[in-house]
Amino acid sequence: MLRKSQFTILVTALAQEGLSDDALINASGLEAEEAAWALASLKAPEIEALSLDNVVTEQGLERLEPYRVRNAVIMAAGMSSRFAPISYERPKGVLTVRGEVLVERQIRQLREAGIEDIYLVLGYKKEEFFYLEDEFNVHIRINGEYLSRNNNSSIRCVADVLDNTYICSSDDYFTSNPFERYVYESYYSAVYEEGETEEYCFTKVNDAGLIQGVEVGGADSWVMMGHVYWDRTFSQAFIKLLDAIYNEPETAAKLWEDIYIDHIEQFAMVMRPYPEGVIWEFDSLDEVSAFDPTFIQNVDSCIFDNICTVLHCERNDITAIAPISQGITNLSFSFTVDGTAYVYRHPGEGTDEIINRESEAFSQSVARELGLDDTFIYEDGNAGWKISRFIEGCHTLDYENWDEVAMAMDKARRLHRCGITSPWNFDIYEETQKIIRMLDERSRTTFKDFQELYDLAECAHAIIVADAVPQCLCHNDFYDPNFLVRGDEMYLIDWEYSGMSDYASDLGTFVCCSPYDVEGAARVYEMYFERPLTKEEERHCFAYTTLSSFYWFVWALYKEACGDPTGEWLYLWYRNTKRFGEKTQTLNAQF
Repeated sequence: MLRKSQFTILVTALAQEGLSDDALINASGLEAEEAAWALASLKAPEIEALSLDNVVTEQGLERLEPYRVRNAVIMAAGMSSRFAPISYERPKGVLTVRGEVLVERQIRQLREAGIEDIYLVLGYKKEEFFYLEDEFNVHIRINGEYLSRNNNSSIRCVADVLDNTYICSSDDYFTSNPFERYVYESYYSAVYEEGETEEYCFTKVNDAGLIQGVEVGGADSWVMMGHVYWDRTFSQAFIKLLDAIYNEPETAAKLWEDIYIDHIEQFAMVMRPYPEGVIWEFDSLDEVSAFDPTFIQNVDSCIFDNICTVLHCERNDITAIAPISQGITNLSFSFTVDGTAYVYRHPGEGTDEIINRESEAFSQSVARELGLDDTFIYEDGNAGWKISRFIEGCHTLDYENWDEVAMAMDKARRLHRCGITSPWNFDIYEETQKIIRMLDERSRTTFKDFQELYDLAECAHAIIVADAVPQCLCHNDFYDPNFLVRGDEMYLIDWEYSGMSDYASDLGTFVCCSPYDVEGAARVYEMYFERPLTKEEERHCFAYTTLSSFYWFVWALYKEACGDPTGEWLYLWYRNTKRFGEKTQTLNAQF
């Protein structure tokens, strides 16, 4: 075991052979007295790690061997949603910045440091990285949990190879090579940030550099940024801890750094500061554009091309890009061109299998003509992308605000009575069966009461068929996030599921996505009709709400099977299938 000063003298001598004693001491950066002691001890007969002319001997190399970096892990599984819209099309790691692909530059820097054994952990759009296996002789590991867990799952993917290991991110850019063949101890890279920051800040570091406290957010602080080094002891201890807590519910959402911070007293890791301008992390287009002013012009992006074509602008005119987190089907971001704010909607993964984009584009045009959604500007009926005006200062419909519910019902009536016929139908029963078939191909629906839910939906469908209600143009995704409210204005947006259907399709979706009980649902139906319902109408509306609940329930099961969690929606639709299904059966028994 070498003391740190001995290690420093050895690696300095290895990097700069033939230095005199004084020059080697100066080059080491150590205090003169400590450096002189280390130099003398390394030349002592019992060690002989250095020759008299300061060349590292075979014994010296053996002394350094425990500190040799064995491999590197480059994590590239995440989506980087804050880097919208480019991250919708490809992962950050394969973007070209200042003429180099980010992950390729990092691999080359690792190789320059003598680190040949490199592992890439992939998830989102993983195929974009596959070429690196042949071109750079790296190892590929696939993280199948990247959507449902944070980066602790990427660490788990390489648990068997972690040793003296660099842990890197594919989207980092280092202006000078930070990697070394030999490293004395575990460290986390740090840069100094002036002013307020939301980064992970080092709040307590002792005189030896040991990290003893880290907090998220702060001001005028050294922050975690860039690559990390784990020595063998750290790797073994961390994997043991991760294995012990991996299946605990709260672990899934944590960064590996969060786990480390939670147990910081168990780990020895130092802070390694870097000068300003060496380590770069790009969390937004503004940040990468500040570093590389040519990035926006040169990046291969159909999204930018689409915006420029529709709005007749240049790429540099597109500013103030910000992701929008709403929605459970698509990816969207807001942006500004010439002082006007817009929204770009990018179709989500797997939606082409369950959404008719041509039908959506047709209905969007009708909605604009009827004044139901004058935010709409353009949609590509084949690719599914859409551009709309951004409504400042709006909120989504509040189910508890009955004035807003009344406005929504007015829009439903205007749509259903417009007399316009769409070339496309939306048969919720057929769509349900289609999704069940798709779902069964991925994961059989075998949980205990699925058949009970299915039978309730079948009963509701039989009632709907017998009623033979004439079809009309419907939205079919008629629930609170698709209503934008500003004062006395309301916009009905996102017409992905639109087509000819039963009027109760919109009422059923509106209610099944709400917190309403049976009494609340009945109040909505009466607001739509503007009068008390007949017994037939009441049964029909509850039957359709049952079928709608079941449709959205199996839709959510399918999304979950595709690795796209739907959160509490799944349970809501499960519960509403039973609640309104039982009400439907009660009403049906009265006939």
